[in-house]
Amino acid sequence: MHHIKLLILLVSLTAFLFLMIGLIKPWVMLWWEDVQNRKKVIKLYGTVALLFYVIYLLLDVIEK
Repeated sequence: MHHIKLLILLVSLTAFLFLMIGLIKPWVMLWWEDVQNRKKVIKLYGTVALLFYVIYLLLDVIEK
């Protein structure tokens, strides 16, 4: 269970890092989109980061 929690935390932190990079240069993180803007970066990577962090917290509560 510890490895799954660690993986979920790393996915969350990676998405947060990608969010920070995308806020500076959106085209780097959304290269496949026709239009790259900061709103799309926040929607995609912010949602992933928040979702996986909430899952990590829930797993932490369940484990105890």
